[in-house]
Amino acid sequence: MDREERIRRRAHEIWEREGRPEGREREHWDQAMQEIEAEDSEAERGPVVPDPTVGADSEPDAGGARANGKPIS
Repeated sequence: MDREERIRRRAHEIWEREGRPEGREREHWDQAMQEIEAEDSEAERGPVVPDPTVGADSEPDAGGARANGKPIS
């Protein structure tokens, strides 16, 4: 499906979701265009892979205990 068709369909979905208001075609089109562009940009970047070093220095889960060793109630 081409980009313009995707935008048209998304704008229609937005229009319906908002109760089919009159006179807001441009607003719905612009919103749809932004959403499609964001989706396309995300798809181009590919999946986000977690950084294994983030949080590596944090303490392990205390299993329901506070830092002072007392249980959380």
